[in-house]
Amino acid sequence: METPSANSSDRPDFPSFKIALRYWFRLGWISFGGPAGQIAIMHKELVEKRRWISEGHFMHALNFCMLLPGPEAQQLATYLGWRMHGWRGGIAAGALFVLPSIFILFGLSWLYMAGGHLPWLAAIFYGLLPAVIAVVAEAVLRIGKKALKSPALWTLAALSFSAIYYGKVSFVIIILAAGMIGWIGHRISPRQFPGGNGHGSKGSEEDRGYLELPPSPRSSWKRSAGITTLCLLLWWIPILALGLWLGWQSTPFAQGVFFSKAALVTFGGAYAVLPYVAQQAVEKFAWLSHPQMMGGLALAETTPGPLIMVLQFVGFVGGWQFPGSLSPLAGATVGALITTWATFIPCFLFVFLGAPEVERLREQPRLGAALTAITAAVVGVILNLGVKFAEHALWPSPALNFDWFVAVVALVAFTAMQKFKVGLMPTIGACAVLGFLWHL
Repeated sequence: METPSANSSDRPDFPSFKIALRYWFRLGWISFGGPAGQIAIMHKELVEKRRWISEGHFMHALNFCMLLPGPEAQQLATYLGWRMHGWRGGIAAGALFVLPSIFILFGLSWLYMAGGHLPWLAAIFYGLLPAVIAVVAEAVLRIGKKALKSPALWTLAALSFSAIYYGKVSFVIIILAAGMIGWIGHRISPRQFPGGNGHGSKGSEEDRGYLELPPSPRSSWKRSAGITTLCLLLWWIPILALGLWLGWQSTPFAQGVFFSKAALVTFGGAYAVLPYVAQQAVEKFAWLSHPQMMGGLALAETTPGPLIMVLQFVGFVGGWQFPGSLSPLAGATVGALITTWATFIPCFLFVFLGAPEVERLREQPRLGAALTAITAAVVGVILNLGVKFAEHALWPSPALNFDWFVAVVALVAFTAMQKFKVGLMPTIGACAVLGFLWHL
């Protein structure tokens, strides 16, 4: 269905909360394709088909969500639900966006850990290794084409790769430095550090033919203080309760604290935060290995919902391997739940705090330039992730030779996706089958 013209005055009926709830539930089960695919699904359904929100309003909301740490597609759904039905609509939309993937990935994670000793299952997961290498390489190219639009941004990407790969510089420091460079650089040389472009302006002509939304609540200190207090209590009470129950040195408490920190620096999507998580969870805390991290990424790619759900897998495996006084499954369950909780509760805090400002969002060149610089740095960070994954997959240990099977299948998978536009799911499925056949 085509987008209504500006002259169209017929508006759709305002959907009841029950109708909206049905849509958000359905979206949670079909939101494949990463953030780009998920945003495209929402745009087609909410802007073009249902006309619940105008094109300009949708893009303003998307710009706002891209400036926040966390998964932008889930935050966009949260905002749109809030805009139509207030806080209960925002909670419903944001929660239902991730709920199906929580259950699906939990089952896959259990299968991965409990059945990993089975030769046929181990062979399938072995086949996923080259798929992950190909997927990350394709992500580097895809994001790089969009982000690296000037020599300065290319240089920033190269510096970020060198800093994290050779200098072991923290991902957080790289992101903060890149944002500052973009902010200052736009003032000195706007062509080298371009700012974001606005996406239309809010007005009566633009909104004709779309749903007539209720007035947006005004931002106030009282409102902000109430939301912040409530969300912080909801965020930290379960984490502190785990510390009291299992001990302050326990794995679930450490996971709650660590993933709370990660939730504050997840600018640029899941691929941006994965190197930070891999660096800390694998190398510092040793909750899981690099091959296990790659397996988790492959599993997260096959489920609906945001790719950041891979963090739930990290929590599950860490809890399984370091259960403390609990059984492995109980430890994994607690680890998975607290990781998911610490990852997504901050998203609701950020959206509900800033949502009243979305309709006043216009062109913010320096903010856009900071975001552009961060995205450029993220390209280098993702490249570091791909290189480390490839190293551990191609040379599993010093005692083993170069793995030609992984190398060849990764090259074929990358070519299939890049040149022949083969979809993600068929590529992962084919790699899993090849791994199974190879081990026969």
